[in-house]
Amino acid sequence: MADLWLQKLRSSHKTCLVQDGRRKIHFTMSDGMELAEEYDLKSGDLLLRKWKRKSTLGGVGKWEYEIGEQPTPLLNLDTEGLVESNTNPVFLRKDTKSHYQWRIRNLPYPISNYIIKKSDDGQIILSTVNKKYYKKFSIPDLERCALKLEEDKLELAHANNTLIISYKKPQSILEMEKTFEQEIKKMKANEDGEMDCTPS
Repeated sequence: MADLWLQKLRSSHKTCLVQDGRRKIHFTMSDGMELAEEYDLKSGDLLLRKWKRKSTLGGVGKWEYEIGEQPTPLLNLDTEGLVESNTNPVFLRKDTKSHYQWRIRNLPYPISNYIIKKSDDGQIILSTVNKKYYKKFSIPDLERCALKLEEDKLELAHANNTLIISYKKPQSILEMEKTFEQEIKKMKANEDGEMDCTPS
C-alpha cells in the first residue's frame, strides 16, 4: 500500500518553489485535493505538511496542518481578552528521519504521570494519572498505507515542560520516503518563483 501512495504522489500535478532555505512543493491530486509540503534544503527533513480538501458544498476548504505549526494569527485588539493562554498545552507534530514524533509543550508533569496506549479503533490515546490532559490522535501516514498501529513502537520522553511521543516508522514507509526524497531532489524549482516540477 505504501507503493500505491507513492504512485498517487507521482501522478499528481506538482509545482515547486525554493525559498527561505526550504523546498516547497504543492501537489494537486486527481480528486482536487491539495497537499503542500516543505523540506529543509540542507537536511532534507520534512518541516511542514498541510492539506486542503473541498468543502461538502464544493467550495474551497481551509488548510489543515498535519506536520509543523500553524502560523499564529495576528492579535486583534477587539478580541484580546479571548486570546488563548500561552501556558495551555500546545500539540504539534515534527518528525525525524526514523520516527513520527509529536511534541506537547507546557506539560510540566513528570514522565511517570503519562499513560499512552492504542485504542480499540487503532488510534493513540494519551492521558495522565492526575487527569489534567487527554489527547486522542492517529498517524495518517499509516492509514494512507493501510498499516496498523503497533503499541510497542510508542515511546515517551519528557524535558523542559515538553512531552515527546515517538513512533518508529515501519520499514516500508522508510523505503518509500527515501525513494520520494531522491525524486524531489531531482525536481527543477525556481528561486522565489513557482514552476511545474519535472525531473532535471
